[in-house]
Amino acid sequence: MTTAAERVRPDDAMACAEALARAAAERRTVRIRGADTKSYLGDLVPTDVVLETGDLRGIVAHVPADLTVTVAAGTALVDLQRALGEHGQMLPLDPPHGAAATVGGVVAANSTGFRRARYGGVRDLLIGTTTALTDGTLARAGGRVVKNVAGYDMNKLLVGSLGTLGVITECTFKVLPVPAASAGIRARFSRAADALAAADAIARTPARPAALVVEGPTRGSWQLLVLAEGDTKAVERTIAIAAEAAAASGSSERDADLERTLGPLRELPALSDGVLVRASLPPAAQRAFVDGAQRLEGFSRLVADAASGIARVQLTGDEDDMIAGADALLAAARVCGGSARVERRPERLRERVAAWGDGDLPGLFLMRRLKLAFDPSAVLEPARGPVR
Repeated sequence: MTTAAERVRPDDAMACAEALARAAAERRTVRIRGADTKSYLGDLVPTDVVLETGDLRGIVAHVPADLTVTVAAGTALVDLQRALGEHGQMLPLDPPHGAAATVGGVVAANSTGFRRARYGGVRDLLIGTTTALTDGTLARAGGRVVKNVAGYDMNKLLVGSLGTLGVITECTFKVLPVPAASAGIRARFSRAADALAAADAIARTPARPAALVVEGPTRGSWQLLVLAEGDTKAVERTIAIAAEAAAASGSSERDADLERTLGPLRELPALSDGVLVRASLPPAAQRAFVDGAQRLEGFSRLVADAASGIARVQLTGDEDDMIAGADALLAAARVCGGSARVERRPERLRERVAAWGDGDLPGLFLMRRLKLAFDPSAVLEPARGPVR
C-alpha cells in the first residue's frame, strides 16, 4: 500500500527553506508543484512530500521607470501580465500553458514561447532570483536592476532545472512597453523545405519578427506564420519582407488573428497514444533535421520556432515505430549539434521511452557536480532531470 505524500504549502520564502531543510534531514523526497502544468516533463516518481508554491504570490516590487518587476514565484503569469498591462508594459514571454502557469514554473522549466525570436527567452529576461535550498538557507542572485554582473550567475543554473537544485521563491525580470502595433501573415507551401527556406530568408533580413513559426503538414501543406510587433512602420516593413520571401515558392495572406493560431501550437500536446519530442537545434541544421523527421514511420506533425531552432515533432501509430522514431530524433539532434528530449509519451511507454534518451548528455558530469553541491541529500525531484 502506497502512503499518500504529505502536502506542504509554505506562505513565504523562509518557510519554504525550512520545509526543505526538514525533508533533507529526514531523507524525505520532495516534489515541487506550482500550477502543475509541466508535470509531463522529465520522469516523475512518487515522493514523500509535495511542496506547493501557490501561497507564494504577489508582486514584490515594480518600478515602471526602470522597466523591472520582482514577483513571488507562485504568482500566475497571467496575473503578472495583467498588472504590468496597467502600466503599459509586458513581460514578453508566451510559454505553453500560459493561461495557468506560474512564474516560478516557467523559469524552472525554461518554458519559452515563440516570442523568443524578438525578445529573447527566460534566460535573457530573468535578472534576479531568490531560491530556497535544502540546507535551510535562501540564495539570492542578480538584483532588481537591469545591469548586474557582480558575482556568480546562479540565475542561469535555475532556468530549466525543473526544481532539482532548489525552490525558486522570487524572480526579477526586465520588462518592456507594450508594442504600439502588431500584424500577422500566413504563408502556405507544398513542402517543409520551402517553408523553412522562406523563414531563413526572413531571418537574414533586418526584420525582427516577434514569431517565425513553421508547422505542418496541415491538410497536405506546410505553413509559415509570421507575427510582427513594434511601431507601425516597422511592423508593415516586416510583413512586406515576409510576403516577398513567401512569393518565391508559396502564397501568403494577412492574418488579423494570428495569435489564435499560435496559441495551440505552443503546446502541441501529443495525441493520447503519441510521443512528442522537443529538439533544440542550430538554425542552420533545421532543414536536415526536419527532412529526417518526415521520413520516420511514425511521423505525424512538426512545429518549429524557425528563428531559434526549437522544433517539436509528434509521433503516432505503431508503438515500435514511435519508440524507434523517438530514438532517431534524439540521435539526429545530437548529430546536428543540438540536443533533444522526449516531452510526452503515454504511460504504457514510459519504461521503454526515456525522457532524456539512453546516451550520455553533454555536460552530464557538470550537472552531477551541481546536483551534489545544491542538493547533497538528493531529495529534490528524484528522477525528474537527467541526473540519477
